[in-house]
Amino acid sequence: MRIVRLLLAILTLLCFTVPGYTASVQGQDYTLLSPPQPTEPGKKVEVIEFFAYYCPHCYALDRPLTEWAKANANRIVFKRVHVSSNGEPMPQQRLYYTLDAMGKAEEYQSKVFYAMHVQHVHLNTDADVIDFMVKSGMDRNKFTQIYNSFPVQTKVQHSLQMMSSYQISSWPTIVVDGKYVTSPTQAGSRMPVHEEDAAIPLMLKVLDDLVDQQAKTRH
Repeated sequence: MRIVRLLLAILTLLCFTVPGYTASVQGQDYTLLSPPQPTEPGKKVEVIEFFAYYCPHCYALDRPLTEWAKANANRIVFKRVHVSSNGEPMPQQRLYYTLDAMGKAEEYQSKVFYAMHVQHVHLNTDADVIDFMVKSGMDRNKFTQIYNSFPVQTKVQHSLQMMSSYQISSWPTIVVDGKYVTSPTQAGSRMPVHEEDAAIPLMLKVLDDLVDQQAKTRH
């Protein structure tokens, strides 16, 4: 089954190389955010991923999106926003923004995903999170101090505000330059049968198209 999915992904991507094929279609592969949100000035295109550690689809997307972002680092500013499932602060959000404050968010991104989705580690409470990070090698007092700090609480609240401003109702969702919204589900909608392994490469192609388009407007 894995091989079949991989072949489907390859065949789907080949469709994008056919002459005359229209790659990314507004309303099908991506939508416009209204109103658009402000972005930082500069030559690089802003790309924001709205994700959650507990989300299996975010876990599936994490490695390919991270690799795509690294490959495009010369022309994009890549950011992550950890969402909440109920509109209220969550321990997993605080975990992400604590790691971010420590400069370790990227280092631990795949480790947290692996722990939750492969090892089935529960990170549903503050105690769960702190114990997990201590077992991962963090100093308990240092991590707890930052975890409970005002700057981390502020970042969590800001992420909730961004969910509202960007009208995020499902995840993972990617927003390009504050105005173009896409996801594996949306980019994969052109397939007769949705396969996540095939939809992710499609979405990355949509991101390529949107970044190409927006890069021309940045000087």
